[in-house]
Amino acid sequence: MANLTDTQILILSAASQRSDHIALPLPSHLRGGAATKVVQTLITKGFLEEVDADLRKGEPVWRETGDGHGVTLIATDAGLAAIEIKPEAATAEPVNKPAPKARTPRTGTKQAQLIAMLRAPDGATINEISAALQWAPHTIRGAMAGALKKKLGLEVTSKKVERRGRVYRVINTKV
Repeated sequence: MANLTDTQILILSAASQRSDHIALPLPSHLRGGAATKVVQTLITKGFLEEVDADLRKGEPVWRETGDGHGVTLIATDAGLAAIEIKPEAATAEPVNKPAPKARTPRTGTKQAQLIAMLRAPDGATINEISAALQWAPHTIRGAMAGALKKKLGLEVTSKKVERRGRVYRVINTKV
């Protein structure tokens, strides 16, 4: 069994017993920030997946996306395997699941501006980004490591350039 906490095992076990593998409702003792932390860890490990909730079917909502839609949590095959439950055997008819939505930044946001600056042929330094976005240097580094690298999958490189300092660039165009 994967290295999971009792609460994580409880969430995945409950989801495994439902035909749709929905992980909601969470255990009653898990609320607020603790619930968010546990769920985010399971998502990061690939054991839970956020999918659009079908409100017509009455699916429970984990969080609202801000555009009037809700997201629910589904246990993945990896999540079931982590608690040593074999995923359901493939049915005779293949089910065409839509590919998960790629995360893309909204246009006109500071994150979109940051990506544009990093995609420029000359890249951008922390000082240039800080001046343009009015962000502190630690915020810029955090955005590059978290939002750009981890969430959007962009490859951010840096190189020391004479008379300019460390210059950052996005070298792939996934988003």
